[in-house]
Amino acid sequence: MLLRSWRSLFSGRLLLLTNTVSCGGLLAAGDVLQQEWHRRKHPQSQLQLGRTGRMFVVGCSLGPLMHYWYLWLDWALPARGVRCLRTGIKKVLIDQLVASPTMGAWYFMAIGTLEGQSLQESWDELKEKFWEMYKADWSVWPAAQILNFLFVPPPFRVAYVNVVTLGWDTYLSYLKYRPRSPGQEPPRQSQSSAGA
Repeated sequence: MLLRSWRSLFSGRLLLLTNTVSCGGLLAAGDVLQQEWHRRKHPQSQLQLGRTGRMFVVGCSLGPLMHYWYLWLDWALPARGVRCLRTGIKKVLIDQLVASPTMGAWYFMAIGTLEGQSLQESWDELKEKFWEMYKADWSVWPAAQILNFLFVPPPFRVAYVNVVTLGWDTYLSYLKYRPRSPGQEPPRQSQSSAGA
């Protein structure tokens, strides 16, 4: 009975919901991990639940994008027989060149917007941090994605990525909220989000 309920989360209309909520939950979990790591070095700092909530919202907004992205990749590049490895490599390259920069930009712009930054401020932060994020992305995701495309059944692909992404999300939270270099202004937060 439990196994049947669990399987139903990865099929039909529930698959989109599962992918959406798992993206949000794991982005929020990565933020909590990053905050706890920071609190070990700075015991006076407080857990910022508003920040974690914003991460959850942005993660949930990424869930449908990822869901439909993987459906499209599987439709556009079906893998059968001997061509499976070649097709998997093509999928990884397309994912790295299209989805990765797009979703990275979405992450910074959406978090910035939820924090009350202007579009220009969010854009400036994206320009400042994009290449660092994108280089790190190339060191993590191609290997993870080749395993995904070769061995993970399509209904479980977003869930697999979400498990790998827990570490990635912790890094994104660090990149977003790390103290800036001397002479740089901290990211602006609206009054309502700063204390939340």
